[in-house]
Amino acid sequence: MVEKMRIVLRVNGEPREVYVEPGWTLLRVLREDLGLTGAKHGCGNGECGACTVIMDGKAVPSCLVLAASAQGKEIETIESLQTGGEHHPLQRAFIEHGAVQCGFCTPGMIMSAKALLDGNPDPSEEEVREALQGNLCRCTGYKKIVEAVMSVSGREG
Repeated sequence: MVEKMRIVLRVNGEPREVYVEPGWTLLRVLREDLGLTGAKHGCGNGECGACTVIMDGKAVPSCLVLAASAQGKEIETIESLQTGGEHHPLQRAFIEHGAVQCGFCTPGMIMSAKALLDGNPDPSEEEVREALQGNLCRCTGYKKIVEAVMSVSGREG
């Protein structure tokens, strides 16, 4: 039996103590131990973006991050965006622009977009497309997703 180690993660602004096995991913811990199910398990190898979270300001596939290596880092999940019952501007824009279809990719798309806008509040359409290229969607042609992000940036796309 593998012995678990105690780590403290800072998730959505709160310290969270968990006991993990060395090979557990951040995605596994977020979903199964912390009950934060917004990040989805898609491909499991960092190709689809369904599990994207923001770690220290950068969008990362949480399926590739070992939970123990996330100790001491700031982690933001989609659950952090709704405050006081109000949707985040990106969430509203995705709804208003019809950028949500089946919804599986939406949390990862929004977190990638948020990481972009946090660092670059006025990106070009090309920069938005580049920021989202690690997020796959089987339902859309990405047009409405890009339009939603552009609308939040102030540049209607």
